[in-house]
Amino acid sequence: MIAHVAGMLWRGKTRGALSAAAIALGVALGYAVQIINRAAMEEMARGEAALAGEAELSLRGPRAGFSERLYAQVAALPEVSEASPALEIEARLAGRDETLRVIGIDVFRAAGVQPALIARESEPQDDPLDTLRADTLYLSPAAARALRLALGDHVALQAGLREAKLRFAGILGGGAGTQAYALMDIAAAQRLFARQGLVTRVDLRLRPGIDADDFAAGISRLLPAGVAVQRPQSALEANARLTRAYRVNLDVLALVALFTGGLLVFSAQALSVVRRRAQLALLRVLGVTRGALLRMLVAEGAIVGGAGAAAGIAAGAALAVAMLHAFGADLGAGYFRDLRARAAIDPLATALFLLLGTAAAVLGSLAPALDAARIPPAQALKSGDELHAFERAESPWPGAVLVLLGVALAWLPAVEGLPLSGYLAIALLLLGAILLTPRLTAVLARWLPEGRSPWRRLAVAQLRAASAQVSVGLAALVAAVSLTVAMAIMVASFRVSLEGWLDRVLPADLYLRAAPKGDSAYLPPETQERIRALPGVRRVEFLRVQQILLDPALPRVTLLARDLDESDPARSIPLVKSAGALPPDAPPVWVSEYVADEFRWKIGQVVSLPLGGAAHRFAVAGVWRDYARQNGALAISRATYRRLTGDATANDAGLWLAAGTDVAAVAQAVRASIEGGDRLEIAQPGEIRARSLAIFDRTFAVTYALEGAAMVIALAGLSANFAVRAFGRRREFGMLRHLGVSRTQIGAMLVLEGLVVAAMAAAIGLILGATISVILVYVVNRQSFHWSMEMHWPLGALAAFVAALLAAAVLTAVLSGRQAMSDEAVQAVKEDW
Repeated sequence: MIAHVAGMLWRGKTRGALSAAAIALGVALGYAVQIINRAAMEEMARGEAALAGEAELSLRGPRAGFSERLYAQVAALPEVSEASPALEIEARLAGRDETLRVIGIDVFRAAGVQPALIARESEPQDDPLDTLRADTLYLSPAAARALRLALGDHVALQAGLREAKLRFAGILGGGAGTQAYALMDIAAAQRLFARQGLVTRVDLRLRPGIDADDFAAGISRLLPAGVAVQRPQSALEANARLTRAYRVNLDVLALVALFTGGLLVFSAQALSVVRRRAQLALLRVLGVTRGALLRMLVAEGAIVGGAGAAAGIAAGAALAVAMLHAFGADLGAGYFRDLRARAAIDPLATALFLLLGTAAAVLGSLAPALDAARIPPAQALKSGDELHAFERAESPWPGAVLVLLGVALAWLPAVEGLPLSGYLAIALLLLGAILLTPRLTAVLARWLPEGRSPWRRLAVAQLRAASAQVSVGLAALVAAVSLTVAMAIMVASFRVSLEGWLDRVLPADLYLRAAPKGDSAYLPPETQERIRALPGVRRVEFLRVQQILLDPALPRVTLLARDLDESDPARSIPLVKSAGALPPDAPPVWVSEYVADEFRWKIGQVVSLPLGGAAHRFAVAGVWRDYARQNGALAISRATYRRLTGDATANDAGLWLAAGTDVAAVAQAVRASIEGGDRLEIAQPGEIRARSLAIFDRTFAVTYALEGAAMVIALAGLSANFAVRAFGRRREFGMLRHLGVSRTQIGAMLVLEGLVVAAMAAAIGLILGATISVILVYVVNRQSFHWSMEMHWPLGALAAFVAALLAAAVLTAVLSGRQAMSDEAVQAVKEDW
């Protein structure tokens, strides 16, 4: 049997190679995603472990920090053995659009909690007092490599609009894996970044015998609003929760590619079985049992799947390395922007994807194998019996049931924040549509007009007689077309919605930002007044950006304190819902869709927000759309923010200019009239819009490439199917030639068949893809990322796609026909003499 299987695979090596390539694509994508996700999570875990050291608990609060008096109070508790305060700043590297994570520590306190963190590589010129100097800092090995600095060089950081130069005094030896960060004295960091009296975290070691959970429950009642006590790994879990939907979507995309590969194996094996129907029946006559025949055919699929999975593992590892280098650990999505992760092979994951690839091919081979084993040998040996293959698949009921079940499941709520019902609905719709394809193909074939020319009548008759075989060849193509169409509609809807959103959030003539990244830069009050007084500036709106902790189990939420008209907030905020009357004793807060969904806040509800170390009542005045922040955002009046916190600084500014004012001249005046103005990021709305859309396109570049690869393989599979069917009809073509039908007419007949088959795939795929896109836009995207968007139909792109599909089908039909008609007519029919 092994020799026979090997012989069959060799004779069908083209089909086998295409099937293996399809399996390899799915495995490569899934394996690469797994490697990248694992690398990112492990690198985050190493960094968190290094920062926490031997701490059992940590105090965390707003990104701007909380009072260091809390550190003194907690450190004095009898249950606490060691307490280590820290101030973390994402500092902008002066003159560059990059940041460096700077951690201010008390070196004496950190020695008892994080000894590995402060360990240094010894140098001959080391000065033990450098750790306490205000103008020095130590770099992790990754940061030293990235900055390409030598000992004694200076690192220029932006603080406010000033530039501060700190001496590179040494390399840290313990470190946090490959993460880039710097350490300096906490008092020096507080002065440098204007955070006097503030810390962002306090790590605690408890005395022996003290239960950490009991201590955390007791101390929680003493903490100010917006500060929480938790285990160090909780921050990692919160970040993992934020990125979970994104990572799951990538995994689902990989499974979809693998599913398409399995369909291509099914298509190739099914047509191969039809072609060998008489040969397999002869094996049965010669004594091969049904079980042995079934095992032989399934073994063919297993070999193809195993080869494809092995190739996919190798390609996936290389793809992961390339993606980590080109896009980072988040594939350009912005979750792990500064994380430098390295790929590592996981033996268990490797074995799992090998098994998945092989299993997909085996399942794809199972239905054709069962059909071949079930047919009585006497029936299969009859000439023309291959036209009746897979007629049982024309029953509409299994497919109809799956489609109806998929529609019913599509609108169920998310499970643990994941759109599992949406994913399942899409899978059922795909399976149901594929099972309905034979029936739909038969119906469409009956509706085809026959025409007057003989070759057209022959083509229509062939399609009607072999509609079941045609539908089998369409399975992978329908899946690829429908998923490509669905993703195209979803991405187009997202992009058009983003364009509209950018138009609404960028109404000013000119925008200023203290720094493109990080939280060390800001606009002090005196700078704001200078900007207001510039000639040609009609109106200015300033924005202060902070991050506050609402729930310890979730990442911090972004707080936007902005100058706005509370009577008409829609001028500054892209509202999707708004409230009527609000309680008079609670100022308004407008929440993003993420916050409304994740915290279940309703319009008009009074909520508590931690500002300035105290809890304050706010009323939810509206829900707005925010595509810029995945962790959720709140918007309040800047006047209210200043009153509650005393913070009068700002991060951004929008400038409305007087009529006739030159925008470039105002931008130049801003830089010239403000100390440190050359460090400002200044841009017009069109520039910001173009940059944002470029980031969007780069984020989806991987998706575009994978869709293109899937379509190429699906079209190649269709070409192979055309070739198989044309090769099996050589005797028919030879007889037609004897009857006077020319090669051109036979070629025209094949072109018409290919065009009709591709048109069927396009029609079914467009309808199915449009249905799936509705689920993607209104269910999967909404439940995964809490973003709403308007549906947009890219009719031009879809028309071009269908035209390319039809052209490719015609081309493959022509090439297949030429190959099948390459022999002389007499040789083609000699088997019937």
